[in-house]
Amino acid sequence: MATTPDEAGGREDELSWGDVLDQSDRLEVRPRPRGRLVLQLPSLEALVWALFSAGGFVTAILVPVHVAVLGIAFAAGWLPRSALAYERIVHLVHNPLTKLYLLALVALPLFHWAHRFRFAIHHQFGIGWKRLAATACYGTAVIGTALAVVVLLRI
Repeated sequence: MATTPDEAGGREDELSWGDVLDQSDRLEVRPRPRGRLVLQLPSLEALVWALFSAGGFVTAILVPVHVAVLGIAFAAGWLPRSALAYERIVHLVHNPLTKLYLLALVALPLFHWAHRFRFAIHHQFGIGWKRLAATACYGTAVIGTALAVVVLLRI
């Protein structure tokens, strides 16, 4: 039995093992009744975070390489003029692996942007329409990806 501070000369209450076990029995989680089928859909959060992470990688590593090669090296004359000739680039883009690479180069940064902008809307701007903001941001990324697929398939 617990003692009061007056009875124990200023000591705090102490619980016996029996009291602790009695309390834990009362706090025990009861199992659900059987016979009910509960269908739980997986969350899309893991997919969204994966797209965000991959988009961050592409934006941080691959986009600067493209800017360096196409915007700096070619413009400075460090590459031969025939390196980026129209016929050569069209031939390169007809390869399915190149199309997949270009799709990743366009689509993944869109999903990275969508995720960052969605959280900026909530945390920096204080707008509380979470579902509407998520639908608008990720919908824009999906539409941009679909447009990239259409353009790459037409080449």
